[in-house]
Amino acid sequence: MPIATSSRGQVVVIVNGGDLTARAVAAVADGATIIAADGGLDRALAAALHPHRLVGDLDSISTEGQAWATAHGVEIDVYDTDKDATDTELALALAAAAGCSELLVLAGIGDRLDHTLGTIVSLGAPALRDLTSVRMVWGDSLVQVAHSNRTVTLHAHDGATFSLIALHGTCAGVSITGARWPLHDAMLQPASSRGLSNEFVDESVVISIGEGTVTVVQS
Repeated sequence: MPIATSSRGQVVVIVNGGDLTARAVAAVADGATIIAADGGLDRALAAALHPHRLVGDLDSISTEGQAWATAHGVEIDVYDTDKDATDTELALALAAAAGCSELLVLAGIGDRLDHTLGTIVSLGAPALRDLTSVRMVWGDSLVQVAHSNRTVTLHAHDGATFSLIALHGTCAGVSITGARWPLHDAMLQPASSRGLSNEFVDESVVISIGEGTVTVVQS
């Protein structure tokens, strides 16, 4: 199930975890800039993706991965292990600083729930709010983040169900059209399950946010 992409200004961040799915790889646009977060470089190479930059404390990348990066002239940003930001956050900061319009994060389903949660939450960072698109393919699930006064359009072929989660505080003015359970100018509270497990009734669903940051998960 392909995910529509645009080659204009796409930066891809690949994080460590499980192997990347075919759906994740297919989401990478031609000419995209690829940043690997530490061991994410090994995951990228296994999926025939070639990172342009490597960032992190390099505690999870393989010796072979480091050798490949050096041999291919990859720009490497090495940080001390005792740092205040995760390797993923460092990679996202590089993506934001690059002035990209579209951010795509790729992650396989690993065995560290805390790392997964940290990555999902980091997609709502204020530094990313001006980007046109912020998405992550986690396994075969699509995660998108919408900030205030933004809309997200979902397509039925990308997943059977979708959920809205207010991970970053209260979301106001939330509207959904094209779904089994539509919303109009609604409010989503943190820790509320009101937006979970909705379904398509049209080929496309349009979600608009008045104020706040909402995380949309499609699976």
